[in-house]
Amino acid sequence: MKVFRCWSRSILLMVMSVAVLVGCAGKSGGRVSEDAHHSSEVVLTGLAQIGSPYVYGGATPAKGFDCSGLTHYAHHRAGLSIPRTALAQSKAAKPVSKSRLRAGDMVFFKTGPSDHHVGLMIDDKRFVHASTSRKKVRVSKIDNPYWERHFIGAGTFLR
Repeated sequence: MKVFRCWSRSILLMVMSVAVLVGCAGKSGGRVSEDAHHSSEVVLTGLAQIGSPYVYGGATPAKGFDCSGLTHYAHHRAGLSIPRTALAQSKAAKPVSKSRLRAGDMVFFKTGPSDHHVGLMIDDKRFVHASTSRKKVRVSKIDNPYWERHFIGAGTFLR
């Protein structure tokens, strides 16, 4: 139970941080910009799925998620239409430099000869993704040696 409470606090802090950062960065004339709204909606939707099971082809909380199902679902909930598969998402997204990653951007990896993986940045260092390694939606660090080795690019549908 103690571990769960600690994990819950970490998630709550992430959500609050995203809300504050996006809100502060996106205000103009007292209104939150549309991009900031979409960004926070995408990130909060992704974070809300932490712990959901990994299911190949899954794209809903009820059925579970695969990696691109999670990013597709999060964008759809924010009112944005994006391709369904990781490879199609990487080809259609507007490229973003790894050094300029922001909340809501997508990171792309090649994890096998024909296997692609995608995650959703929650800040400039961490991303949420449907992981096959732990069979659930979880948060990982972009500078983890495994992810650094397999990183092939980043992109966005938000700006």
